[in-house]
Amino acid sequence: MLNISNNKLNKTVSIDHTASGKKVFFKKDHKYFNRFLFIATLILFIVLFLPWTQNVRGRGNVTTLRLDQRPQTVNSQIPGRIEKWFVKEGDTVMKGDTIVFISEIKSEYFDPDLIPRTELQIKAKKSSVSSYEGKVKTLGNQIEALKAERDLKIKQAENKLRIAKLDVESDSIGLEAARTNISIADTQYKREVNLQKDGLKAVKDVEGKKLKLQEAQRKLVSQENKLIGSRNKVLNAQIELNRVRNEYLNKISKAESDRFTAESSQFDTEAQVTKLENSKSNYQRRNELYYITAPQDGYINKALRGGIGQTFKEGEALVGIMPIHIDIAVETFVEPLDLPLMHVGESVQIQFDGWPAIVFSGWPNTSFGTFTGKVVAIENFISSNGKYRILIAPDSDSPEWPDALRAGAGAETFALLEDVPVWYEIWRQLNGFPPNYYQPEGNSSSKKAKK
Repeated sequence: MLNISNNKLNKTVSIDHTASGKKVFFKKDHKYFNRFLFIATLILFIVLFLPWTQNVRGRGNVTTLRLDQRPQTVNSQIPGRIEKWFVKEGDTVMKGDTIVFISEIKSEYFDPDLIPRTELQIKAKKSSVSSYEGKVKTLGNQIEALKAERDLKIKQAENKLRIAKLDVESDSIGLEAARTNISIADTQYKREVNLQKDGLKAVKDVEGKKLKLQEAQRKLVSQENKLIGSRNKVLNAQIELNRVRNEYLNKISKAESDRFTAESSQFDTEAQVTKLENSKSNYQRRNELYYITAPQDGYINKALRGGIGQTFKEGEALVGIMPIHIDIAVETFVEPLDLPLMHVGESVQIQFDGWPAIVFSGWPNTSFGTFTGKVVAIENFISSNGKYRILIAPDSDSPEWPDALRAGAGAETFALLEDVPVWYEIWRQLNGFPPNYYQPEGNSSSKKAKK
């Protein structure tokens, strides 16, 4: 009733005797309702002061703890053509089991006798190396013989030079004797002339002394000529000595040049032998790559290439394989705002997809069906989804994770932090504030914990 009229019906008409009026205006019902509101308000007020465990939620999936246990693909290191499959999807393979056989598609490897022909080339090149080694040895002996002959020829030429020098010395002494003789003859001649003028000597004696003087002059000229000839012999001997040295220098240089050429050819041939041996090893290794084998024990998940006769490129994936023995872990992603609250070694509650669980994130003791793990790694770079990746391993002190878990299954994580009143948590959530900064006991530094 809005009571907008001057005619007050509630004062003139009584509805207390009606059934509805009795139910609405019954004072006992008001008393029960007021009591219910009071109790509910009191309970709500008490609940606001109950402890609430702050937590960081994350969503991720099941993975493996070790990198070599992750799902992988089997690739071919060479391009080829599929010839025969030895497995099918779902098969279990052991390390080294053949998965597929491929054939060659490059023309330079089509020759079925490629390896034997390469071995023949290697043998021919090795024979060539031996020939060059013999030639180098022969040229070395030739050089030694030329050096010995050169030394003898030089000694012979040096002896001739020494003899020529001695002849020059002898002729020089003879020249001095001739000069002495002509001086004596000239003195005697002049004395005879003076004595002849005084009448003491005859003209015949003067003429005899003159003849002796002329003979001494002749001998002097002859001795000078002989000395010049001896000096010419010295020059010829020196020229001969230089000629011998130059001649054998040219011969030895030519022989050494031939030896260096032979050594260079030998080294080049040895390099070719090494290259051919490398090619042979590559051909043998390439033949082994025709059989693509399993890198480890695992299950064949999916054939990425099927059929017979299909060609593929180098490094292309052929099948996917999942290792048999794996160490289960969970990778979850948290918001950048919550990253400082995560620490290595901290316990985390996990709920796996397909495993029923009753989760009370604020009261972990009342949760049921969750499993416990520990943080083992925190990624320092943000992922493509805008969150940070955290790796969680099973906790050895808690119940084991389900054996039926498989890599790739979904998981939801709850990292429990500090206990706060319920009213504080409601206030924090309404204002969008982050949880309280949490430092686990025993860690003095978050950096140290992350490291």
